[in-house]
Amino acid sequence: MTTYRFFTATSLDGFLADEHDGLDWLLDQPQEDDNLLDYDRFIDGVGALVMGRSTYEWVTENLDVAGGGEWPYTQPAFVLTHAELAPVVPSVRFRAAEPAALRAELEEAAGDKEVWIVGGGDLARQFADAGMLDLVDVSVAPVLLGSGKPLFTGAYDLELLETGRNAGFLEARYRVVRSRS
Repeated sequence: MTTYRFFTATSLDGFLADEHDGLDWLLDQPQEDDNLLDYDRFIDGVGALVMGRSTYEWVTENLDVAGGGEWPYTQPAFVLTHAELAPVVPSVRFRAAEPAALRAELEEAAGDKEVWIVGGGDLARQFADAGMLDLVDVSVAPVLLGSGKPLFTGAYDLELLETGRNAGFLEARYRVVRSRS
């Protein structure tokens, strides 16, 4: 059975990005190798990833993929959007559908690995609402933003499974238990 995982980082006050979609606050933080939420170990277990338009545009613009920068993922990437966008690499697939309608395609693309819900607290909530979010891995950065893009946009009960530390980050792994609505 495929595991759907929201692997992300947040500010201490619960924002994924600042009010201008910036991540400087996150990228400035020191990090260590070999911790609970070690990215290299995590990405090795990912067979497919899903992101929204904002995340796709942030990645392509900030890594200057159109100008010769490298797309950071080797896995198939599904971008959920109704906008007409151009794929930067052949492995990018655009879909204008709800998560449940994509389940078979996502799981086939992932094979025996996980599906990563990349960025976007509202996208993660849509997967949770569809019963397609199993785990939430969150690294909490030692910074307060005051406003921005929220970590999650729905009410859910979670079960804490593990905790760790990565330099100044507090790391936590949760199992999604149920909706609170």
